[in-house]
Amino acid sequence: MKKRTMSLLSIAVLNFAYAQKDTLNQKNIEEVVITGQYNAQSINKSIYKVEVVNAEQIKNMAVTNVAEVLNQNLNILITPNSSSGDSQANIMGLSGEYTKVLIDNIPVVSDQGMGNIFDLTKINVNNIERIEIVKGSMGVEYGNNAMAGVINIITKKDYQKKININASLQEETVGKNYDWYKKGNGRHIQSLNLGYRISDNWTFSADINHNDFQGFQGIQKGYKHFDESVNGERGYEWQPKDLLIANAALRYAKNKTTLFYKVNFLTEEINYYDPNTNVLPFADGERTFTSNDVDYFTKRWIHQLNVTTKLGANINYTGDFSYQIQERQSQDKLYDVPNRYVRSTDPKQTFYKSEVLYSRGMFSNFLNSDKINFQIGYELDRTKGFANSSTFENQIGDNDKNINRTIFNYANFLSAEWNPLNWLSFRPGIRLALSDKFDEQYNYSLTTRFRTSENSNIRTIFGSANRFPKYDELYTYIVDINHDIRGNENLKPETGYSAGAFWDYATATSGNWKLNVGLSGMYMDVKDRIESVIVSNVPLRYTYLNVDNYKSILFGGSFSARKDNFSFNAGISTLGISQNLNTGNTTSDDNFNYYMEINAAANYTLPVTNTLFALYYKYTGKSKLYSLEFKDAADTGTYVLGDIGDFSMLNFTVSQPFFNNHFELALGIKNIFDVTSIRNTVQSGTAHNGPAGTQNLFYGRSYFARVNYNF
Repeated sequence: MKKRTMSLLSIAVLNFAYAQKDTLNQKNIEEVVITGQYNAQSINKSIYKVEVVNAEQIKNMAVTNVAEVLNQNLNILITPNSSSGDSQANIMGLSGEYTKVLIDNIPVVSDQGMGNIFDLTKINVNNIERIEIVKGSMGVEYGNNAMAGVINIITKKDYQKKININASLQEETVGKNYDWYKKGNGRHIQSLNLGYRISDNWTFSADINHNDFQGFQGIQKGYKHFDESVNGERGYEWQPKDLLIANAALRYAKNKTTLFYKVNFLTEEINYYDPNTNVLPFADGERTFTSNDVDYFTKRWIHQLNVTTKLGANINYTGDFSYQIQERQSQDKLYDVPNRYVRSTDPKQTFYKSEVLYSRGMFSNFLNSDKINFQIGYELDRTKGFANSSTFENQIGDNDKNINRTIFNYANFLSAEWNPLNWLSFRPGIRLALSDKFDEQYNYSLTTRFRTSENSNIRTIFGSANRFPKYDELYTYIVDINHDIRGNENLKPETGYSAGAFWDYATATSGNWKLNVGLSGMYMDVKDRIESVIVSNVPLRYTYLNVDNYKSILFGGSFSARKDNFSFNAGISTLGISQNLNTGNTTSDDNFNYYMEINAAANYTLPVTNTLFALYYKYTGKSKLYSLEFKDAADTGTYVLGDIGDFSMLNFTVSQPFFNNHFELALGIKNIFDVTSIRNTVQSGTAHNGPAGTQNLFYGRSYFARVNYNF
């Protein structure tokens, strides 16, 4: 019903957000960034190497969420979970808990922390102005968990027109499956944007996005499937997921003061269909077959306030404030498979709840000097978490306990930016982080920028960061006849650092070609990594300990060319990973294992008709990592070098505007090579279960059509 209601609304309004109609060819080198900056700064003068994906690139990709956008970026691997539909960003081989995800400089609440392990499919793209990416440890500027990098999603805040009413309707196949009405086929996306300039100083905006994913069967046969003689074929490889996101914002800007308040609401429903059926006998000798299905519900509220102003004549102040609450519930259902109806439904049960108060403030420009500037800042967050005992696994006896914990973190940071020469800049920094749960943490950074010519820059970056333990690493308690897995409240934060160098060169030829070339290298070292380890063989017992060390080396290059209506971008990188794993009984080798990535994007617009053709390609090479394997329950385990297979992704889009760019029709193909899963022998097994041989990545080739209209 949500799908049809939103579809009718979108068709009735017939609008889409095209206020920003710059093409890739119209973007210039002075694009402004804010991540890691004292104030908004041109990308060319930024002290950090910031990668930017702007709104026009996002539109041309025809993507539906941030996970699909970032999947095109080198050294960012999006790891999806086909059961939950969640996706996280791996940077430089480190998983999602090592990357800080921000929306307008504010980390977003998740089940296990602030700004990390965040589901990127829960961020729609219809109100994004740009995405800024900084790779490497950013602990001084962004604190806990910013070890692999920072992803800052900047939303649209201002509109040039008095009234903006925009909407879109996008329909996609899921693999080969699609049907407008029939349940279980296709993806259906509708979005609506409203913007109103109340006066020269006040702007109101609102948007709503509905993404209805009807699931992907794959080797399964759907929720209606029933075969009395064969079990395990019912359901979906990718579970159905219905997501609704709404925002409302008010912006005030006058003189040197800007206030921006936004409220965000998210509701999501995921339907899990048990692939197995069980016999349900009746007293008269008859029987039926049932499955234990589960619906999962997520609700999230985010209130944010961003303040930018001047204190006195010179001092710049930037303040970010947020109150966030997220609740996840589950509801068990007993489904009669052959008769196709729900026999019983349990009450909804909350299994995760997080409530967060967050604030970050920065003061700069005390001296009002072009030569030297420094920044003083603070950051605090109070996270109140609840986890139901069923979160981790079915438990028995005294183990069936809920967990309530509150953690308060506070930090001060200081940095200075010194420009002794017009071609040379330094920025050292330090942060002290305090916590009522963990020992104090210190982070350091030193960044330099050398302007080697009018067209060329060299940046060197050193930074440290730490990662606080996750909720389940601290508090898991699963003890029953088959398991003994216990969290460790005495875990200490992981620590690490990265060092990198970046060179970029931009020029224009006499033939009006604009060329950019870049080279980069980065080294990362993470110590005291937290791993699940065996502390007893008889009886078999696991816990979490700080035992793992991790290193990675990255080399990369990029090239872009633009002329008139044509643009081309390409990149190549090689990433090496060394991981010293330790269970307490056995240790892995720490050799570096390397793999390659390549990406390319080409856009061309026909001058007469303004028809846009866009092609996006990414290749992820074969990689090798160690995993722990067991011969039997008494075995202490052996580390074996496993494989993660290579794969290529290719997407194509063609879009045609009509009626002076008010109306646009776009058609395209995603995942042209029809990738669904890859070989993966790295996923760790246990003494009870061996490692899986494959990993689900995508749901195959799909086709889409998008209709947009700008009122």
